[in-house]
Parts: sequence; C-alpha cells; structure tokens
Amino acid sequence: MSAPVKFYYDLLSQPSRAMLIFLKLAKIPFESLPVALRKAEHLSEEFREVNRFQKVPCINDNGFKLSESVAIVRYLANKHNISGNWYPKDVKKQALIDEYLEWQHNNTRISCALYFQLLWLKPLLTGKKPSPESVAEHEKRVEDTLDAIENIWLEKNSFLAGDEISVADIWGACEIEQLLLTPFDFRKGRPRLSAWMDRVRSSSNPHYDEAHKVLAKIAQKTSAKL
Repeated sequence: MSAPVKFYYDLLSQPSRAMLIFLKLAKIPFESLPVALRKAEHLSEEFREVNRFQKVPCINDNGFKLSESVAIVRYLANKHNISGNWYPKDVKKQALIDEYLEWQHNNTRISCALYFQLLWLKPLLTGKKPSPESVAEHEKRVEDTLDAIENIWLEKNSFLAGDEISVADIWGACEIEQLLLTPFDFRKGRPRLSAWMDRVRSSSNPHYDEAHKVLAKIAQKTSAKL
C-alpha cells in the first residue's frame, strides 16, 4: 500500500481550503503539511524542492509532485476512483463541473482575490489605504462576478453544475468566503447566491467550517478596523 499523499497548504489560501475539504469529503488519505505564507515559508529553497512555483496548495504523491488545485483534484479523483457527485465519471456531468472551474480563473478567483488583496492584505503589509478609485474599480468587478453566479450559474440550478453539489461549488464558495476579510457584503441583494452558500456549507460540514475557522477568527478580529 502506498503512503498517504503529502498535502501542502495554508488555510488563508482559498484553493488550499477547497482542497482540504475535498480530501476529507472524498476520504482520501493524506499527510497534513501546513505552509505559513505569512512567514514566507513558501519562498524558501527547501519548499522550492516541493513545488517549483513556490505556491500552495500542492501535493507529493509518493514522488509525483503536482501544483494547481484544479489539476490536483482531477488527478486525485481519477486515481482514487471517486464516485458520486463530487467529480463524477459521467462525461457530461464532469464537463459541466469543468466549465465552472475553467470560468472561475478569470472571474470568481481573480476578482475576489484582487479585491481582498487591495482591501485587506496590502494595507496590512504597507500601512497604506487604497485609493477610492481603486476600491470602486475592483468592487465593480466583484459585483459583476457575483451577479453572474446569481443570475446565470444559479438561475435554474441548486448548485453550480446542476442539482447536486460538486467540487465546483466547494472551489467557488471558498473564493467568495475570502471576502469576509473585507467590508463587502456578498450576500446582500443576492438571494440565490446566499442560499447556495448555505447549501454548500451544510452539505460539506463539519469539514467546511473546520477549513474556514482561521479565516473566521481573523475576520472577527479585523472587522472593527475596516
């Protein structure tokens, strides 16, 4: 029997949280190896040997090294023959999941991440507040993305790729949760998105809450300063 996959992650990383939730839901054996981004552990020469791009999440599966969370989830789902709704074998169902995962790169991920960096991360690192113009520009992109999820992706479905939860929902929800560290209320005026976020959480708990415990704690501490 091969050793558990080595999983490198940081709970402040959106795709790291998504991958952690997936590993637990799919019951894939793994060795937990946290990497503290805030301490720049990912930039060390030692970690370069783990991942040439020096980012998280990444895995080392008995010598096979892989980065990029979408590539990892596809690899692990195929290797471990994951059945059911998370990443099904049916080619059409799988294609609908992939459709969102591909769309997310230039939409949910980039818009939410850049807004989070502008409103929370950069001020923390530099002590400088962003300009109102930059805030308005990035907020508009977030609004457009979330409105697309509200009015297109969830127009007829309970979940992003149909009526069953899948990895698409885990990846999408984890990106949106990052906005908890900003003043932006992503639920306001978006009843479908709000109900969907609740369904994703309830369908994947207790793992969802466990993966977001650090984010929630930081949000509580910093919300009064925003």
